[in-house]
Amino acid sequence: MKDRIDEVDEQILYYLTEEARHTSAPDIADEVDLAPPTVRNRISRLEESGVIVGYHAHVNYERVNGRLTNLFICTTSATERQELAQRALGVPGVVNVREIMTGGGNLRIKAVGTDTDDMTRIAQDITDLGIRIDDEGLVHREYFRPYAQFGPKREEATSPVTGVAGLAGAADVVELVVEEDAPIAGKSLKRANEAGLLSPDVLVVRIDRGEEGITPSGSTVIREDDFVTIHSRSGIADDTLGVFTGTSGPSV
Repeated sequence: MKDRIDEVDEQILYYLTEEARHTSAPDIADEVDLAPPTVRNRISRLEESGVIVGYHAHVNYERVNGRLTNLFICTTSATERQELAQRALGVPGVVNVREIMTGGGNLRIKAVGTDTDDMTRIAQDITDLGIRIDDEGLVHREYFRPYAQFGPKREEATSPVTGVAGLAGAADVVELVVEEDAPIAGKSLKRANEAGLLSPDVLVVRIDRGEEGITPSGSTVIREDDFVTIHSRSGIADDTLGVFTGTSGPSV
């Protein structure tokens, strides 16, 4: 895009990503202190320039007659990746294809099937295209959130912890900033689990580090000033918060 994306554009993207269906131009205008027609014009410009490429419903297919959602991690040659990605999207049941800039696992294909036999048929259709399936698994839940750096600037607060309601039913979700003296700072999630810093039901589901958004794995190292989202269905205790903030909790 040739036109510069400014801070107001970023905030518009944030609110649309947060909930496009129930967010109108007047709603966004109230947040960014602009007139609704100006917001509409900015949204149109973002659409025309290819920054906003579509608005999609997030469907829980399991609630539609118990359908299964599967993620196939696939590999194809770099020269054929784009063509095969588009062809894979034509397979009945495939709902999303992502091209990944890496040698192995460079196609991620999400598909919905009526049952395991249907999923087997989808897998066969994918391999018939010349795409190698390296791994696959049923999708249990998906979590989405807008890019934090585009949102309202966080002011200094007495506590770095913020609660997030309603993300996964009865689950507790908390966003917080990792402090310098936090027991988990400098440790990978795998090491933190082995050291007993995190209980088995506590998951770190996202890390925002500067302008980078990270989906963590066991090898991900937690750093000072990371903005992390943690999730637990059984509730998040003060000791767990202290592992990230340094105000309480165990140390190793």
